[in-house]
Amino acid sequence: MGSTLSFVEAEMTCPVCSKALSPHKVGGVAVDVCDAGCAGIWFDQFEFRKFDEQKEPDVEKTLKVAARVRPSSTSDQLDCPKCTTIKMMRYFSSTKRKVTIDECPSCAGVWLDAGELTAIRQEFPTEESRKAAADEVYSELFDVKMELERDKSVREVENFGRMFRFILPRVGLLRLQLDCGRG
Repeated sequence: MGSTLSFVEAEMTCPVCSKALSPHKVGGVAVDVCDAGCAGIWFDQFEFRKFDEQKEPDVEKTLKVAARVRPSSTSDQLDCPKCTTIKMMRYFSSTKRKVTIDECPSCAGVWLDAGELTAIRQEFPTEESRKAAADEVYSELFDVKMELERDKSVREVENFGRMFRFILPRVGLLRLQLDCGRG
């Protein structure tokens, strides 16, 4: 007697306005949209990266999602619509620091408020240009610090060398005196 296991995913609710999220297929990927409320979009793990460039399908345009409910302030941490008990982390989508993303630390899903995907897609035309901008910012931030640390290390080595130049003649003289005293 075989039994079949079936997996039924629980209905997800919007972390902003608590309306039910509706699944929609875009570019062969199922995304969950709050089309009865605030028009936010939920992307499961790795799905967001399939839509964040201009050359990729535009979820917001394809689905023509419009907010029916004006969400209250989303300054608080949002609950993950998939994990339900996990608070999502909020961070900037790029070095331009214009758009914030909410990401679940447990399931790695991403929540975007209405209009945020369009804004993210307009920041950089490709992933390569996004990475180049990040590299430039990191270089500006950390190359200066690394240069200062290198200069500090060089000064420490130079001071250490000066100290040995001062000590070594005495060590050599002491050894000479000890050797002479034995003979």
